[in-house]
Amino acid sequence: MKILLTGGSGFFGRNIFEQLKHKYDILNPSSTELNLMDKAAVDKYISSNAFDIVIHSAWWNSTRNSNKDLTKCYENNLGMFTNVTENSSSFGKILYFGTGAEYGSREHYLPKMTEDYYGKYGPGEESVRAKHDMMKIASQKPNIINLRAFAVFGKYEDWEIRYISNAICKTIFDLPITIKRNVFFDYMYIDDLVKITDWFINSETHYNVYNVCTGKTIDLLSLANIVLKIAHKKLPVVVNAPGLNPEYSGDNSRLMKEIGNFVFSDLESDIAKLYAWYLANKNLIDRNKLLFDK
Repeated sequence: MKILLTGGSGFFGRNIFEQLKHKYDILNPSSTELNLMDKAAVDKYISSNAFDIVIHSAWWNSTRNSNKDLTKCYENNLGMFTNVTENSSSFGKILYFGTGAEYGSREHYLPKMTEDYYGKYGPGEESVRAKHDMMKIASQKPNIINLRAFAVFGKYEDWEIRYISNAICKTIFDLPITIKRNVFFDYMYIDDLVKITDWFINSETHYNVYNVCTGKTIDLLSLANIVLKIAHKKLPVVVNAPGLNPEYSGDNSRLMKEIGNFVFSDLESDIAKLYAWYLANKNLIDRNKLLFDK
């Protein structure tokens, strides 16, 4: 099976390529090899290759750590997506990764939101507005499938701002773990996301959007205690604001009905694996960047 993977240097894409490259013929062009914002270049690249599947994980980074102009976020991300999806008749299916933030701004979050909750509110932050409208496009084409991810963690994520990696890195350097405000998340390990993606590559499905999450939640304070337990350390955990932010979780009933007997890996074991990975790659962490929260 021949697969086009976009965004192969990002968090999702890098893990997908690393774990599936020996199973499939995956073309993983860099941005210099294929400019996804150039429609003519995308059309030519796709027409000259016989792809069975496209996994679209490319994202023009617009996080609070990117130092990019947010006004270009919507245009660039939706542009890349449409340049690829307008060629949807050239291959079997397109898998892409949405976000639970498609449901709207934080005040509209509900515990375990179902797929049908999408569209009740407009997009929230500017950085995810493109994801909201990408779902509108996907809903009109049956071979475009939105794997709507919630809180995914693992190696290659941005340790400066992603909570579990940030907590691990701070613990390694004996720094306090900080929490802006406690909140319950549905966290999933990146290896499980890759396995689920692999399932979708090979399987027929009934819907074009699935909440890809574990169905279980845990709060940030509990996660901090797990990290400290794994590290065998006693460090301060600083919560800057009282109370709880709205829970960020999805109902995964549709996914589990389709995928059957899939078993998610153990959260604490996954955090232990990630902790060991950061210890082995401590040279990648700049301690000074951990002193200030973004």
